[in-house]
Formats: sequence, structure tokens, C-alpha cells
Amino acid sequence: MLKKTDKPEVFSALEVANICGVVNQTAINWIKGGHLKAFTTPGGQYRVYPDDLASFMKGRKMRIPEHLAKKCTGNLYEHGDILIVDDDKGLNCVIAKFLQKKYESFGVEIFQAFDGFEAGVLMTEKHPKILILDLDLPGVDGFSLCKKIRENENFGKPMIFVVTALEDAESEKRVKELGVNYFFKKPLNLIELAQILDENS
Repeated sequence: MLKKTDKPEVFSALEVANICGVVNQTAINWIKGGHLKAFTTPGGQYRVYPDDLASFMKGRKMRIPEHLAKKCTGNLYEHGDILIVDDDKGLNCVIAKFLQKKYESFGVEIFQAFDGFEAGVLMTEKHPKILILDLDLPGVDGFSLCKKIRENENFGKPMIFVVTALEDAESEKRVKELGVNYFFKKPLNLIELAQILDENS
């Protein structure tokens, strides 16, 4: 959820163009064509509210820059909370700190679990929208765990990102058949992870 601001700002057509990486006329055409919501000043200039611009960009799968998202007053950012499950405490904490820094201004909570039992408790209590799961947890069959998460409605049906040191293509095929959304091989590329999270917000 985005933090609210007291005074929503507005953008000119030129500022919209700069944010979207297009020329000024393209932004004006979006507005004139009714694709991008805007209002007109007494002087005849177009102005766009941050929420309307962000909604427009989201609808077209465009990356929403953080400085724009922070200016929004609505609940545009819909990641929901994130649970990281990995027995490697070092990696778990690195992922948590990276995601916390990136998403803290949006009110996203980051939870950590270091074993299957902890994961189950947090899944039931917190219902995270995103689950980042180490497939190789000691004493736990990662494939069975994925299946259980998908079948048990008490876990809230999160989007599942599997992380594993396994190299075989068969493992990726198996987890995706079990309803896993994304499959990452270690070492985990945090930038790539964040990009995919943004694309699915």
C-alpha cells in the first residue's frame, strides 16, 4: 500500500513525456485520445495527477519509477507482503534487506522464515501475497511443500518464487506443474527478482 501525501502534485504533458520516455506530442496524443486522464488549466495546459499517470503506466506494463509511486495517494502498489523462506540465514537476510529498502515506502512488510515450520505459521497468520521459497530446505520436500501451499486455502494462494541450487530442467518443470510462478537458480539475481515483482504489481 502506498503512503499517502497531503498535497497531490500534478504533471505537465512534458513531464509526463519525460517520465514515460516519449516525446511531448505523444503524451498530448494520449491525453487527447482519452487514454490518459487529465484536466486543463485556465491557460489551456494539460495537467495529470500522479495516480492517473501511474494507473495509465501500469495498464500498459510500463515500469513505474519510485519517485512517481511515492507521489500517489491511492493503493496503486499491490505487491502485498512478502515472505522469504530460506535456511541460509545470510542469503535470507540479504534478500530481506534488499526488498525492504526497495519497498518500505510502499508499506510492504517483509517476513522471514528459516525452516518449513516457521514458514507454515507465517503463511497461515500473515497471508503474504509473495512467497520466495528455497526449494532445498533441510528435512523438507520442496516439491511437496509447493503442492501443499497450492492446495491449502489457509495459505492464501500467494505468488510463488522458487529459488534453488538444483540445475536440472526437470525440477523447473515439476514445480511449475505444481503451480509455482517463477523459478530462479542460485545465485539469485536480486535486480531480476525486483523487476519481475514490479511487473506483477
